[in-house]
Order: sequence, then structure tokens, then C-alpha cells
Amino acid sequence: MKFIDTIKNIWKIDELKNRILLTLGLLLVYRFGAQVVLPGIDASQLSGLADQTDGGILGLLNAFTGGAFSNASVFALGIMPYISASIVVQLMGIAIPYLQKLQKEGESGRKKINQITRWLTIGITLLQGPGYIYNLYAILPGSAFLMQNTTLFVASSVIILTTGCIFAMWLGEKITDKGIGNGISLLIMVGIIATLPQAFVQEFVSRVVESNGGVIMILIELIIWFVIILASVMLVMAVRQIPVQYARRTSGGSYEKTMGARQFIPLKLNASGVMPIIFAQAIMFVPSFAGKAINTTAVGQWMEAEFANIFGFWYNVVFALLIIVFTYFYTAITVPTNKMADDLKRSGGFIPGIRPGTETSEYLDRIMSQITLPGSIFLALIAVFPAVMVSLLGLQQGWGLFFGGTSLLIMVGVAIDTMQQVNAYLLNRHYDGLMKSGRKRKAVA
Repeated sequence: MKFIDTIKNIWKIDELKNRILLTLGLLLVYRFGAQVVLPGIDASQLSGLADQTDGGILGLLNAFTGGAFSNASVFALGIMPYISASIVVQLMGIAIPYLQKLQKEGESGRKKINQITRWLTIGITLLQGPGYIYNLYAILPGSAFLMQNTTLFVASSVIILTTGCIFAMWLGEKITDKGIGNGISLLIMVGIIATLPQAFVQEFVSRVVESNGGVIMILIELIIWFVIILASVMLVMAVRQIPVQYARRTSGGSYEKTMGARQFIPLKLNASGVMPIIFAQAIMFVPSFAGKAINTTAVGQWMEAEFANIFGFWYNVVFALLIIVFTYFYTAITVPTNKMADDLKRSGGFIPGIRPGTETSEYLDRIMSQITLPGSIFLALIAVFPAVMVSLLGLQQGWGLFFGGTSLLIMVGVAIDTMQQVNAYLLNRHYDGLMKSGRKRKAVA
């Protein structure tokens, strides 16, 4: 009953209700566009493309686009070029002084960085578009192309794919500004969830209809799935609280350190989110392509066979090691311990037993290094768990992708972030929040 009352309260807040309806409407537009096939392609002959994207690396890309990749849709590239551009700009910000300067300029600098990211997104899409079209030529029969192999068809399709990516990016930004939640992340999550029913039906048919384990195996898989979801929630929410003492300013303007409220600095166990997995997956494309380039040799054939299978042993060993390395790397560039120490010193705060300034920065950096190790290992285990499930229990590969990795972590992270935003609206209006810790007394009339 409390949950039902909370849902009712959500619709009592006009601003929150309008934001939710706008978000749902824009997400519906995105899902509709994922079903619109590129002009010049016979939609009835796309079965070959769907078969190739059933599992493997292409299956992973298809999951992120919500099936648009296998539909030869106008949104076939999804929002992934924008994600790639954002990662590149973020990494370049470490080495390029101009981007570092923009990062320090506040809102104006952020707008310029967003503009650079958009232009880079167009460039990446223009490179990926022709590759996608020629991949269609390699897979689909010639009769599937109503315009045949013409320059006009390739050029128009690349322009449409680029426009589709930019439109998806615009939808994501509108959701962030006018809706609820992070728009880009919501688009990815909705694409992932869109493939969930089909993946479960295929697993159900395999287990029950084909008598490959029966209903008992389905129940066991669902229990394991919920346990992994809980573990992912714990990973996303886990923090190490560093106690901080804030001094009060006396009437003479000086600080009195013996007085003040005690608070905490929350350091996340997994401060890098899913970015290490995305980085690692981008790198894992390289061995497979390198193997294809030198497939006349024994080493090339081994690389092509092992690293083209995302559920293979060596793929996941290297994948896990890369995740651990990238977790340390991304945490180092995104958690500014020096800035945290400076801000703490300027606000009159200090960590008990630690001197303000450099010593505080070194202390925070040491704590981050200590908690990042278990966080990175836990992240790597969740990332490779789909391969474990496919190998041990014989899951369908499409269903196995939901037992960990980027798919599950994105769904969990986006769901928690969206709930926190809804929770904030409820608390600001003196309603009970969605989350257990977010309760506030109702205003007294």
C-alpha cells in the first residue's frame, strides 16, 4: 500500500508528472525509429543479418541498439558513436591544454566541450556508416537491395545513419534537460531492455519446449539472475565514508577547530562505473580483427577463433585483466583527490589526524587505491559472469548477456539514478520517497 501511495504522489506533482510523460514519449519515438528500415532495403530479407548478430560481438552491439543493428534501421548505429566521441574527448582532456582550460571554465566551457563532442560524433558516424553498409552487402543476398550496389544508395544510407545518430543524441539531451534521468543512458537502457523478452522466450523454448532442463532450470536461472542484480546494486551503491570535521567560524573571523559538525566524504567503491568495461570491450575488438588480417598463420587463426567469441575462455581472461587496469586508470583521472583536499581546506574542513593540504590529498589517494582493488575485481567478475553461465548451464547466448557485463550494470545504474531523481522531487514536496533512506515528515499544516 505504501508503494501504491508513493506512485499516486508522483502524479500529484505536476512538474514531475510532465517530465515523466515527456521522457516516456521521447523513448517511444526512439523505439519506433529502431523499427524503421533503411530506404532501399527489403525488410523481408533481413533474416541473415539477424542470424549473424545472434551472439558474439555483433550480438553485443545489437543488444545496445535494441535490435536496430539487426533490423538495418535508421538507428542501426544507435547512440554508440556519441559514447565513443565522449570517451575520446574525455581522454584528450588529460593531454590537451585547451580542453583542460575548457573544463575549468564552468558552464561556458561545458557547452564548448559538448559542441566538440557533437562534431566528433558526426565524424565517427561517417566512418562507421560505410562499414555498416558494406557489412550488409557481405551478409544479405543481392535481392535484398532494391537499389543494388550503387553510390547513391551507399551515400544516402550513410547520411541517414548519421542523421539517425544525431537525432538519437538530440533525444537523449532533451530527456536530460526536460525529462527525468540521464537521457543518453536511458536510451541505451531501453535498447537493452527491448531485447530482454525475446532472449527470455528463446531460453524458455530451449529449456521447456525442447525439454532441455525444464521449468526447474528456468527457476534456477531467474534466482541466480536476481542475486546478480542485487550484487550489481551493492557494487553501484557501495561507498567508503571518510570522516570529516568542519570547523565553525568565530565572531572574529578565525576558525575554531574544537567545534563543528562531523560529516563524511563518500568515496565510491566503483567510482568509474561501467566505463572500464566499455574501454575494455573497445580494445577487445583489436585481437579479432588482427587475427583476420593474419589468418593464414596459426597464430592468426587462433586469435580469430578465440577473440571473436565473447564467451570464450581467453577472451574473458584478457577482458577481466583489462577491466582491472582500466578501473585504476579511469578512477585516477576522474577522482581529483588534489581538488577534494583543496576544497576541504578552503571550507575549513579537515580529516581527524590528517593535516590539511598535501597530506590530505595523499591520504585520500591511498584510500582510493585500496578500495579500487576489490571494486575492480568485483567489476571484472560481474563482467565475465555471462560467460560462466553460458559455459556451466548452457544458457542461450542472448539470455546469457543479461547475467552481468555492461548490459546489467547499465540497467542497474540508470535505474538507481532515475529513482534518486524521482526521490528528490518527492522529498522536496514533503512526500515519502521511493527509496528506503529517503523519508521525510510531511509538512505540518
